[in-house]
Amino acid sequence: MDGVVTDLIAVGLKRGSDELLPSGVINGPFTMNNSTPTANGNDNKKFKGDRPPCSPSRVLHLRKIPSDVTEAEVISLGLPFGKVTNLLMLKGKSQAFLEMASEEAAVTMVNYYTPVTPHLRSQPVFIQYSNHRELKTDNLPNQARAQAALQAVSAVQSGNLALPGAPPNEGTVLPGQSPVLRIIIENLFYPVTLEVLHQIFSKFGAVLKIITFTKNNQFQALLQYADPVNAHYAKMALDGQNIYNACCTLRIDFSKLTSLNVKYNNDKSRDFTRLDLPTGDGQPSLEPPMAAAFGAPGIISSPYAGAAGFAPAIGFHQATGLSVPAVPGALGPLTITSSAVTGRMAVPGAGGMPGNSVLLVTNLNPDLITPHGLFILFGVYGDVHRVKIMFNKKENALVQMADASQAQLAMNHLSGQRLYGKVLRATLSKHQAVQLPREGQEDQGLTKDFSNSPLHRFKKPGSKNFQNIFPPSATLHLSNIPPSVTVDDLKNLFTEAGCSVKAFKFFQKDRKMALIQLGSVEEAIQALIELHNHDLGENHHLRVSFSKSTI
Repeated sequence: MDGVVTDLIAVGLKRGSDELLPSGVINGPFTMNNSTPTANGNDNKKFKGDRPPCSPSRVLHLRKIPSDVTEAEVISLGLPFGKVTNLLMLKGKSQAFLEMASEEAAVTMVNYYTPVTPHLRSQPVFIQYSNHRELKTDNLPNQARAQAALQAVSAVQSGNLALPGAPPNEGTVLPGQSPVLRIIIENLFYPVTLEVLHQIFSKFGAVLKIITFTKNNQFQALLQYADPVNAHYAKMALDGQNIYNACCTLRIDFSKLTSLNVKYNNDKSRDFTRLDLPTGDGQPSLEPPMAAAFGAPGIISSPYAGAAGFAPAIGFHQATGLSVPAVPGALGPLTITSSAVTGRMAVPGAGGMPGNSVLLVTNLNPDLITPHGLFILFGVYGDVHRVKIMFNKKENALVQMADASQAQLAMNHLSGQRLYGKVLRATLSKHQAVQLPREGQEDQGLTKDFSNSPLHRFKKPGSKNFQNIFPPSATLHLSNIPPSVTVDDLKNLFTEAGCSVKAFKFFQKDRKMALIQLGSVEEAIQALIELHNHDLGENHHLRVSFSKSTI
């Protein structure tokens, strides 16, 4: 479907907007007039960046997709979360629109991919809600391949089509088969963490939830996909495989459960669609039906409490060898290295200390960086509890986040960014916590405890801030602006902070919010550090975050 409908599209692309569609494609509040998106027929060329982020919709907008990607690969991003009902590819613009069967499925998909950026052909892809409610592509040319791909996926989901590469009589998903796998790790010589399981099983589809526990002195896990197809294919490929050399053998069966109820996000259980769950004060209890399902007592326990630092070497490189064929819905083939003969599996992307919430931040500018500055910057991606700038090597610091997923999120977004003229590097630390200085110990104020700070962005469960986490960008989103503050006031504020202001725009419907575009991403990072929580008067403190939009 090369070129798809790009020949029909004469509208100019507003970056960050999804109003790039030929007439008749969208069934919703917007119409196309002379190839220009208009709201309710009013040709006001409304700036799409001046509204709050789109409310949930079952239509999702995908940006920066590779030019050579296939329809099946794009569909595979949505399949683990439910039925994909329509697809529109705009390869010429590196974009696509994916329509899910329900808004709930779309919300689950966005929640999953917010902290874990999906990749297609090794290229990061960005997903957001469309402001449209339905795709209508019946009258468009060149839709045959998209419809054929959708029909093929539907056939697999309904169990009418054998999975590619499956042995005879093993390719069909049985009716009522569970999306939940029960995993037993035999011959357990090394710790197998929740993160390692996630790395391995994510190659066959998006993993929604994992619970680990011990029964009969065996380390086990329950792992939930959104679709039984993914569970079926993961079982086929991984049952009997060793995670490490000649040990940690996976024994996989389908669970009688069809859904897992995860109450806590910690090193023993995780709901990857709910970043707002608490870590829990103690070990989380199993729901009664779960306990009955495998006859376990009411407590989930882990055989490796405190042993996360004991990590054996894992093969991280992709290599030729035993390659599991891809299936619609899988996030790419799991490559097993040529050493698979000896039972060693490559886990792409794994690294560092699993489950650690402490980051080692290096190559800082020691003359300008402060614990408070790191608290504000890393606080964009999670709640920072403690910061320690090294006493004898002030270009290095430790940053302790609320949990491991927030640490991973901050590391992914901030490592490689420029700050005060130097390229910041962030990796997982070997330390499990940042220690406060002992009484009387010289520290020069380099270690700070922020665990009770009122500036935490994610302390409220279900906070909308979870839905508005974006990579650093030159455009900042400003909020909590009092009515008396003018455009010039805000421009001057940022200019005095050393920034060059390229553009500014108040939100049309809510003047408490605005977008400001600065000269570079580095300027925006430094402005966020210096001006977030700035007192604007009238009991209003400025809120600053990175925006996905441009002006």
